[in-house]
Amino acid sequence: MNIQASVGYMFLSALCFASMSGCVKAAHLRGIPVLEILAARALVSLTLSYLDIRRKGISPWGHNKPLLFARGVVGTIALVCVFYAVTILPLAEATLIQYLYPLFTSLMAYFLIKEKIHISTMVCIGLSLMGLLIMIQPNFLFGAILQESEPLSKLGVSFALLGALGSGLAYVFIRQLSTTENPSVIIFYFPFVALPVACLLLRDNFILPQDLETWILLLLVGVFTQIAQFCLTMAIKLEKAAKATAFSYVQVIFSTLIGWIFFSEIPSSKTFLGALFIIGGALVNLRSAQQK
Repeated sequence: MNIQASVGYMFLSALCFASMSGCVKAAHLRGIPVLEILAARALVSLTLSYLDIRRKGISPWGHNKPLLFARGVVGTIALVCVFYAVTILPLAEATLIQYLYPLFTSLMAYFLIKEKIHISTMVCIGLSLMGLLIMIQPNFLFGAILQESEPLSKLGVSFALLGALGSGLAYVFIRQLSTTENPSVIIFYFPFVALPVACLLLRDNFILPQDLETWILLLLVGVFTQIAQFCLTMAIKLEKAAKATAFSYVQVIFSTLIGWIFFSEIPSSKTFLGALFIIGGALVNLRSAQQK
């Protein structure tokens, strides 16, 4: 019964994360700057996170303040990069490259907290890198076989990779913080740092939304994020993390469908081939973790 409920929560989490990315792209197409979208998301998340902390009757400041603040800074930088990637690349490709974060998490954990890298992790790294190369340099690898589409934007790919790198580092911080901090406090620090940073960088570039639809899109960015995080937490609570998160890759399917239906983005064969390597590598890693 737990596995069925966990999978249901994970599917809903993936759908909400994909929907959030779609709202980011739609809001940006309406002329809203990325930093303003980030500020809107942070404002909604900060409000909901603070209400959650008040409900639980705990202090929002935590114990390891330097590491909590560092997690907030790294998470903010990563999210800025992810949002820029979503606005530049098709949703499917941006989501796929973001799913390289397990690779960076393993490498960062090895160098920062001395976690051992297992053979399955090396397989994951190799397959993920191959998938990435297929997506961004198909002609270099396969000649004229996959020339039916334009190459991906180098700027967009760079932002997506930096977002995945930042996410990987943030997950390492979360692992360290989880031994001393309440999960609600860890979540709170993210928008607590992101909101002032986004407002400071945005400054005079703020654009007041001109219609109700744009306001709703900005609100939904924050709402979808909170629902996704709640469902992800519930999925992992009901089932082992490795088994539950294996189903998170359905987000790639949801992102592809949203990009196709709302933005006329049709993935190329190189995207599908790259997806097989990236998702396959991650599932090998998850399968190994599940058996331990």
